[in-house]
Amino acid sequence: MTATTRNQNAIYIIGGLFFVFGFITWLNSTLIPYLKLACQLKNDVEAFFVTSAFYMSYFVLALPASFILKITGFKRGMAWGLAVLGIGALLFIPAANTRSFPLFLFALFVQGGGLSLLQTASNPYVSILGPMESGAKRISIMGICNKGGGILSPLILSSLLLQGTDAIRNHVNTTTDAATREQLLSELASRVIVPYAVIGISLFLLAFVLMRLGLPEIEQEQPAAGGTVEAVEMRTSIFDYPHLWLGVICLFLYVGVEVLAGDAIAIYGQSEGMTIAATKYFSSYTLSAMLVGYVVGIFCIPKVFSQEMGLRLSAMLGLVVTVLAYFTTGYTAIAFVALMGLANALVWPAIWPLAIDGLGRHIKTGAALLIMGIAGASVIPPVYGALKGNPAIGNKLAFLICTFPCYLYILYYAVWGHKRQKRQVSVAVA
Repeated sequence: MTATTRNQNAIYIIGGLFFVFGFITWLNSTLIPYLKLACQLKNDVEAFFVTSAFYMSYFVLALPASFILKITGFKRGMAWGLAVLGIGALLFIPAANTRSFPLFLFALFVQGGGLSLLQTASNPYVSILGPMESGAKRISIMGICNKGGGILSPLILSSLLLQGTDAIRNHVNTTTDAATREQLLSELASRVIVPYAVIGISLFLLAFVLMRLGLPEIEQEQPAAGGTVEAVEMRTSIFDYPHLWLGVICLFLYVGVEVLAGDAIAIYGQSEGMTIAATKYFSSYTLSAMLVGYVVGIFCIPKVFSQEMGLRLSAMLGLVVTVLAYFTTGYTAIAFVALMGLANALVWPAIWPLAIDGLGRHIKTGAALLIMGIAGASVIPPVYGALKGNPAIGNKLAFLICTFPCYLYILYYAVWGHKRQKRQVSVAVA
């Protein structure tokens, strides 16, 4: 088997993993309103602890994941990530039985830990399976797999968890019988047990299968773009790569607005006066818009425009649709929030190859730092939840405050920030 064939087969396999990432990650959009009712949370700030617990684990565990990968390599590291993800899924069973919100949050944290290991391995793996200038194209393919899983997950889980929840909420809020209220909430909480048991067992099976597959193990010791080997060798620390650190900030802000567009769109709709039943599939609209953006990336990068230009266009579109969402209402505003998915589609695929370009032996650490940036989703959505609860600010202005500055920074990175890698360490050559 040739190296090209091995790489193509590896891309297909990693595409399957990205489908799993998307399916698990975008379950949160359903869990937020579900757990708010089942665990009788007081407000949206508490509900967004779902995203905080899930994504904060990326910040806490990404660097340990890079050390694990240095020992295990990419392939075994991804298998271990699937196993940890499976453990997190099975923890939903005791959480549901006790209707314990802290235990749900712990289960989500464990799931995020498994994904941090998987993401730390898989994103640089895909980026360096071919030429770096087409890395955004390959990650766009992964994005289609990811968001394909993301579109399915709320459709499937919402039909299982949120069926009849408006009636349950009304009954819980109006009944004076504490025993009846507890019975209704316990029955609602138990809905999560079977789907998450199936998910957990499936993840363990996938981990076993991945260990048996012949994925190529890849190492990279390349010079930075436009630099010499001597110059790169003088870069002894990960702190010698300013384009990476600026990319970490960019990813932090990007993931925050991506999650707002996907996980928070239902909360946004409810703030516009819509019911849970009307908003339960809204996240699928955002993800569908992202799929369109990924298709554009696959066909256009690098033939029509570069990944840098794709990032610029994405940031500018994000600025436009967030302003339009602010100045419109109802389903029109929801449509513009969903179109943030189109604006977001090429951001992740473009940031990765730009940020890890030229890291050489530091690539696993650099990947871990970028994965830590996913913690933006643990910060920005709760900030939105807190701001929207302030009567002086409200839903629309809170959303604008949490999105517009993020897209401005993404535009900065697309135009200037990623070029900071060209600052080389001077080396005298006799």
